[in-house]
Amino acid sequence: MTPLSPQELHNLAMNIVGKSLEESGYEFMAVNSQLKKHPQFVCLKDKVLHFILVRAVVYPDNPHEMDAETAAKMKAHADKFEAHTYYAGVGLHNIEDPSLPLYLNAPYTVTYVGLIPVSDEK
Repeated sequence: MTPLSPQELHNLAMNIVGKSLEESGYEFMAVNSQLKKHPQFVCLKDKVLHFILVRAVVYPDNPHEMDAETAAKMKAHADKFEAHTYYAGVGLHNIEDPSLPLYLNAPYTVTYVGLIPVSDEK
């Protein structure tokens, strides 16, 4: 079995976050699934623009910790559009053994707490 590639892991995380956004009433204005191109989602909700950075995080890394430099760059970009900025970290690991990679059509566990606001604070 071949492990999922970084792009495949990213696409999986995008699907998880996208479904959650859709269920929460966000309207998609733009979607970018290219790895390391931010934001991944530009959405409207309640007439407010939202920029959302999605990251697939594989065990043992913490999905709730965002890359400060990337978040700051995206926040500065979003501020130009008066958009709210969020980080969506999706933790993924092999359900049978967290130390193993994820494989296509194999069970996995998801850790996703929702959108985390990106603030100006360092």
